[in-house]
Amino acid sequence: MTGREQDGRGCRGAQGAAGAPAAVGEGRPAVVCPRFDGVGSDGAPVRLGIMGGTFDPIHQGHLACAEQAREAFGLAGVVFIPTGRPAFKRDRAVTDGAVRLEMCRAAVAGNPAFAVSSLEVDRPGITYAVDTLRALRDHYPANVELFFIAGADAILSIARWHESAEVARLARFAAATRPGFAVTEPFKEELASRGAFQVDYFEVTALAISSSYLRERAARGLSLRYLTPDPVREIIEARGLYRLEAPAAAVAGGGKEAPWTP
Repeated sequence: MTGREQDGRGCRGAQGAAGAPAAVGEGRPAVVCPRFDGVGSDGAPVRLGIMGGTFDPIHQGHLACAEQAREAFGLAGVVFIPTGRPAFKRDRAVTDGAVRLEMCRAAVAGNPAFAVSSLEVDRPGITYAVDTLRALRDHYPANVELFFIAGADAILSIARWHESAEVARLARFAAATRPGFAVTEPFKEELASRGAFQVDYFEVTALAISSSYLRERAARGLSLRYLTPDPVREIIEARGLYRLEAPAAAVAGGGKEAPWTP
């Protein structure tokens, strides 16, 4: 365990001795999400996890990674932020944001340390992570440290994102590694060349699950049971998502979008 991980034990967590972080006031619209809008309002140091992604669909691998990051770094909670119109996936149809939000909310409903934000889905235009991190940094006081959770093998692609140096300034990174993954010196050197990225690594249970694998199985009429939470599976089945002839209302951009292809 690193020194950063050990320090996280002293932060005020969602279920720590000091109690849960304050939720947004009743009747007042949430900026990020009702459960965690008030994090850091008491001035105590606290860490908040951020997990972005298309979540098309969300699956057990996402949830296990978020839970293990929460434990490893003493996070008060984890906010899942589905992308709106992701810049890097403009070449394929993406399920409508409202549907992906519904699936994410269904997936995290049983975990009081998890919440979902519509911040990116509500934003018009192409989605960039730097805009979301700026919004989060503007909302939360300085005593809230943001931890962006991602796979270690994805960190270099993040370092190539739009305004990557600013992304590095706005958040720390919790990089999930699988058993046997090696962080090489060339990896560290390239990362350092792209910004002052602060990265803490943690090992997660190896789950060979991906959203594209689930979409492929659904397109073939195969079961998604045990690959994604049952409430998510039920939404996929009820809406006929990811079938070769996807319902027009479920695809971003309407019926003119092509059905999902691998």
